[in-house]
Amino acid sequence: MSQNNLSEDNYKDLFNDEARAKIKEMAKDIGTCMFCTELSVRPIPTRPMGVADIDDDGNLWFISSKKSNKNFEISHDDEVQLIFAKNSDAHFLSVFGKAVIYKDKSHIEEIWTPMAKAWFEEGKEDPDVTVIKVEPKDAYYWDTKYGKMVSMIKIAYGAITGNMDGDTGVEGRLNVNNGL
Repeated sequence: MSQNNLSEDNYKDLFNDEARAKIKEMAKDIGTCMFCTELSVRPIPTRPMGVADIDDDGNLWFISSKKSNKNFEISHDDEVQLIFAKNSDAHFLSVFGKAVIYKDKSHIEEIWTPMAKAWFEEGKEDPDVTVIKVEPKDAYYWDTKYGKMVSMIKIAYGAITGNMDGDTGVEGRLNVNNGL
């Protein structure tokens, strides 16, 4: 559906701090995304990745092996797409950004999670551990307006009556670049 077909009530762009907060809220709630690299290749290389941290600037942090295909792909093309989906709550987020790989111990120490030990034999001391920061450049979200329960009731009512006036969702762009 194009923006022109959306009611004003169903479309809301967010800017700056509000956009960063929305990215942080949704990414933290969903937790896992499809991490896409080499965006010009078909099919786009994609794999599930758990978010290790989200900072106040809206940057998303991941733990990865320096031997992974994703690290290799990022070293040649740093543009990535992160796709988050939580069907059960009708929360969806797409983030396009620039990926930066860090190998230093301070970044690893800062975002290390106990779950990461499953992929690294020596834990955070493993020489293959790297950290990927994704700096959002552009993002788009789809969310419920009234919460899951009310949305489900409205959808059921719409299915019975054939009338979806007052759609249950809201969507919009998330501009984290100071409104530019």
